[in-house]
Amino acid sequence: MKTKNIITLIICLAIPQIAGGIGALATTPNIDSWYASIIKPSFNPPNWIFGPVWTFLFLLMGIALYFVWTSKQNKARTIGLRVFGIQLILNIVWSYLFFAMHRPDLAFLEIIILLLAIIANMIAFYSIKKTLAYLLAPYLAWVIFASALNFAIWQLN
Repeated sequence: MKTKNIITLIICLAIPQIAGGIGALATTPNIDSWYASIIKPSFNPPNWIFGPVWTFLFLLMGIALYFVWTSKQNKARTIGLRVFGIQLILNIVWSYLFFAMHRPDLAFLEIIILLLAIIANMIAFYSIKKTLAYLLAPYLAWVIFASALNFAIWQLN
């Protein structure tokens, strides 16, 4: 692999991880305080599971981003990169709504928009290469689960 491609890969892998870190700035200070104090549904996973799951999902997103970023420059690539950026920003915003602002109601509305953005991202990546959309499928599945969890927390509190 050429040095340029290695640098591009590192950047693409880092972008989602950095986004996760920005979201963690809102999340981490609230886990042992606010989040510990609210009522959670029976299907709420243990707190330790979230970090590894998100790290893995961000890794898959970074791999997909690399292949889009290095694909032929055309309208599909431009759309794919833009939609990726939008869904990544929405991912960060959710952490601030839910954890920093303690607003599971607003976070639920926002996560529905995030789900639509992930689906749009998958469609955009699919138009470039089918397997790139499949790399985002676990992310979609996890956010569907997170949506159900978010909804249940909203209703219980």
